[in-house]
Amino acid sequence: MEAEELLKRFAIVKRYTEGDRDFTGINLNEANLSRINLSQSILKGASLFVTNLSGANLSEVNLSEANLNVARLSSTNLSRAILNGATLNVANLVRADLSAAQLIRASLIRSELVRCELSKTNFSGANLTEADLREVKLTEANLSGANLSGANLRGASAASANFQEANLHGADLTKAELSDVNLINADMRQASLQQVNLSSANLSGANLKWADLTGANLSGADLSFAKLSGANLNGADLRNTNLGSASFVHADLTETNLINADWVGADLRGATLTGAKLYLVPRCGIIADDITCQWVDLSPAGDRTQIQQFNSPSESIKFLNHTPGLVQIVVDALLDYSANSTLATAYSEIARHYRAMNFPPNIEVGYRRTTLTFRFESDEHLLPAAFLAILPFKDAVQTQRNIMVIGKNIEIQNLLDEKRIVQLRKALSKATNKLNELINLLSNISGVSQPTKFFDSPTQTILISSGQESLMVNSHGNFGKGGASHQPSKFSLPLGQKVVDFLASFDYVE
Repeated sequence: MEAEELLKRFAIVKRYTEGDRDFTGINLNEANLSRINLSQSILKGASLFVTNLSGANLSEVNLSEANLNVARLSSTNLSRAILNGATLNVANLVRADLSAAQLIRASLIRSELVRCELSKTNFSGANLTEADLREVKLTEANLSGANLSGANLRGASAASANFQEANLHGADLTKAELSDVNLINADMRQASLQQVNLSSANLSGANLKWADLTGANLSGADLSFAKLSGANLNGADLRNTNLGSASFVHADLTETNLINADWVGADLRGATLTGAKLYLVPRCGIIADDITCQWVDLSPAGDRTQIQQFNSPSESIKFLNHTPGLVQIVVDALLDYSANSTLATAYSEIARHYRAMNFPPNIEVGYRRTTLTFRFESDEHLLPAAFLAILPFKDAVQTQRNIMVIGKNIEIQNLLDEKRIVQLRKALSKATNKLNELINLLSNISGVSQPTKFFDSPTQTILISSGQESLMVNSHGNFGKGGASHQPSKFSLPLGQKVVDFLASFDYVE
């Protein structure tokens, strides 16, 4: 038997040495070709069943449709080789070099690829079911549409790889490096993703139902429309992630870092959120029924220095179904292009000095009036924001005067507890301290320094709290009178119980 194997080896080496490179359809089953050099040869459709090719040089070889089942290819050089449609089921490719190789629609069921070099390799449509890919290098590899169900990718390095629509059902990716990968619409049900690095990855539409993402790094990732029902995200890092319209039904988000994440449209019914870090996370536009949440961390650094406790499920549900507070300035005139340009410049300057007004207003132009609506996550900004937002208009002085009266009324009559009074006082003081500086800046803006018809028109300023209580802080006497001369306001400022009800509806963060 050994003599027969030696003859096979001698024959193919002789042909190769003499310049023959075409071995199409050759039968080398069970031959010992370890450390052989067949670089750039054509072995299309060759039969290499149980063949020993360990340590061989097969770089740039064409092995399309070849049978390499159970072959020994450990430490083999297959860089830039073409193995499209080849079968390598249960093959041993430990430490093999397949960099930039093509394995389109190849079959590698239960093959061993431990510590293989697979950078820029094309596995699109390949079958890698239950393959052993521990600690492989898949940097920039293409695995789109590949079947990796049950595969072992523990410790794999696949930065910037393409797994779009790949099947990773039940795969083990523990501690894998998957930063910047494309996992759009990938099937990752029940996958093990503990401590995986998926930072800046695109998982839009991915199916991660019942996946284990304990301690995973998903910072900056796109999980929009992803399915994470029943997933375990305990202690995961989801800072700056896009979670828009994602499903977290019955998911475990215990102590998950969600700082600055966008989850508007997400479904969190039945999810657990105890200890989640929610600084700069919008508390609106989500479905949060039947959640379990005893407390959340609202500190900027996620260090538990600002904890919000909940005494009942209804409190946590109310907190996470927060409605933004609104400041509305209704102008009794239609907005023209000149006034619109002036407004944009004026509010840009104001926002530079008062960061709570960082987002421009929604502008609605009706048949006769223009409504400017500012949204705020925290109700404490309503009074100070209104104080500054009215600055471009002629009604500014009277409106600001009314706001200051409301502020003093709160303290004099002890309408709130001391902590809330201090909270409001600080916010209002911050706005009033900026007043003179902003007036000087705005005086140089055309349209504000010389008011046009729009800025000279009567206005109403209305505050709407997150609890949906409204408070009109000013309404000019000629508002709605169709161009009557500008007369001093006869507006009666609401105080007492009206202010109490308004402030009591604030959604305070302790």
